[in-house]
Amino acid sequence: MIKITSAEFLQGVADLRQLPKRELKEILFIGRSNVGKSSLLNKLSNRKNLARSSSTPGKTREINYYLINDAFYFVDLPGYGYAKVPEQMRAGWKKLIENFLKRGDPIAIAMQLIDSRQEPTPLDLMMMDWLEYYEIPYLLVLTKSDKLPVSKLGKQIEAYKERFQAQVADGCCSGVVPFSVVSGDGKNGLMKMIEGSFKETRTEKKEAV
Repeated sequence: MIKITSAEFLQGVADLRQLPKRELKEILFIGRSNVGKSSLLNKLSNRKNLARSSSTPGKTREINYYLINDAFYFVDLPGYGYAKVPEQMRAGWKKLIENFLKRGDPIAIAMQLIDSRQEPTPLDLMMMDWLEYYEIPYLLVLTKSDKLPVSKLGKQIEAYKERFQAQVADGCCSGVVPFSVVSGDGKNGLMKMIEGSFKETRTEKKEAV
């Protein structure tokens, strides 16, 4: 399993012309504002303050690149779904993110984060549709799993698996993984999936299903 020994913020991207010139595999982190993207990224990278949450949810509009082990990128996409964000800004976010996903490679896998205590929002479902359309492998990561009783969490996981079984069986979803930044549960599973994503092409993923 990959061991992260170095992690540093590289740059923020507000325009795709600003993308890093050094092309490496990318691990994307996607989710609505306050779902726990920064906490997950920090936990996986073993750094407390590598990624910082904005003091104003929904305000950050840049795609943040982090260089990991000088070998691949963690890419934190702007959070979505914050009600106070102006419509013009939401439209700009949609255009930026969809054009970003259109690039295909070098994206290795995306982490689609959803609060384990909630149902997926229309924006979550829209994002999953984009990932499917552009054939980007992704995981559904149920964050804040420590905030649910074990029995309820188990039922929630099964409900998600049943709801999205078509995406897992015939689409680009690699599974449903609960994650807790408090206990670290789910970390090893996510790291194994990240490592595995470096070893297979999208064609191989489709043929393996």
